[in-house]
Amino acid sequence: MFESLSDKLEGIFKKLKGRGLLKEEDVSAAMKEIRMALLEADVNFKVVKDFTDKVKERAIGKEVIESITPGQQVVKIVHDELCALMGGGLRKINLSPNPPTIIMLVGLHGSGKTTTSAKLANNFKKEGKRPLLVALDTGRPAAIDQLKSLGTQIDVPVHATKPGDNPVRIFPEALHKANLEGRDVVILDTAGRLHIDEQLMGELEELKKVAKPKEILLVADAMTGQDAVNISKSFNDRLDIDGVILTKMDGDARGGAALSIASVTGKPIKLIGVGEKIDFLEPFHPERMASRILGMGDVVSLVEKAQEAVDMDDALKLEEKLRKNSFTFEDLKLQIKQIKKMGPLENILGMIPGLGKQIKGINIDDRAFGKVEAIINSMTVQERKNYVILNGSRKKRIADGSGTTVADVNRLLKQYMEMKKMLKRFKGGRGLRLPQMKF
Repeated sequence: MFESLSDKLEGIFKKLKGRGLLKEEDVSAAMKEIRMALLEADVNFKVVKDFTDKVKERAIGKEVIESITPGQQVVKIVHDELCALMGGGLRKINLSPNPPTIIMLVGLHGSGKTTTSAKLANNFKKEGKRPLLVALDTGRPAAIDQLKSLGTQIDVPVHATKPGDNPVRIFPEALHKANLEGRDVVILDTAGRLHIDEQLMGELEELKKVAKPKEILLVADAMTGQDAVNISKSFNDRLDIDGVILTKMDGDARGGAALSIASVTGKPIKLIGVGEKIDFLEPFHPERMASRILGMGDVVSLVEKAQEAVDMDDALKLEEKLRKNSFTFEDLKLQIKQIKKMGPLENILGMIPGLGKQIKGINIDDRAFGKVEAIINSMTVQERKNYVILNGSRKKRIADGSGTTVADVNRLLKQYMEMKKMLKRFKGGRGLRLPQMKF
């Protein structure tokens, strides 16, 4: 997402940075190009006009004219205005001072509401909360079954009754259960439709009156572009939502929804879904997203993901092995598992400043990790510890057992040996030089 927009903005800023002095016509020409780039990214027309007017007003002001690097100063202004456009800063979900906190998720059918309910419950559980999921999409038996399955997966209870029951009547039972079991967060997975209609809105308005939720969060599919913005406005007009959760932010959409929703509705994006896995629901940081759009990377998020994925005991054991130069295939397998926890590889690499541009157009296949793991799993314990014994017959057996080829096994062995050499140089204090990597 945002790849095309990032490329266009980069080209615009390259021209500006090449000028020692910026004239008003230079800024006007750049704003015209930025306006076109944003419109092509499916950003709301009114939002684009307000954004470029604000940037232009600041860009022809004193802070840029007197700056030593006026081109870079304009980039900073665009960054700041992008942050403001997307809500200004992190907005957390508000919790009730008197538990349980009732959170009502609303949205159209197909937006990812049920999966997001489970992801949200999983996030709260990791924070030490005791969530309860409530299946209120009683018109669709499949939605109830899906929520039960997801609840089992994350070990969070699901309150559900038989299909066809009135959601408004179900809520008091769910609240009673939450109080009995000491549940401090109750997440309501409400019904959706393929389109907004009076029946859906009337049902949700009635449920809002009875449940009195602390937060009403709209779940919107980022891939739908302007439709997501229009849907958000409709739900906000009727329910006065507290925020938005944008799903499928790892997709290849143009990104206009993320840049328009906060401005059009006046309500912040609080969370974003960045993958299908149950733990791929993240807080939305406008300033970090703005940095990524402008090709500056997102080191803070990268470090946070690494801290979540890496077990401290494992890290200390690995450090000890590196000191003794005893890094094995088993250790490599563990590192791959930890990297996979951080999310799609392309997203991770895109957070490294300057690297996103270099990997553009390169097909980075996360399934390659699966192939490496399969090869390692086909090795004996002795082979994992001592790669030297891997002769031709052993490689053939490993290739057959992992569904790969001998060439694949040799390629992994070569990369592993390069890694060993690299780590040895690092251990010797001669500096870390990464071997050339091919995806």
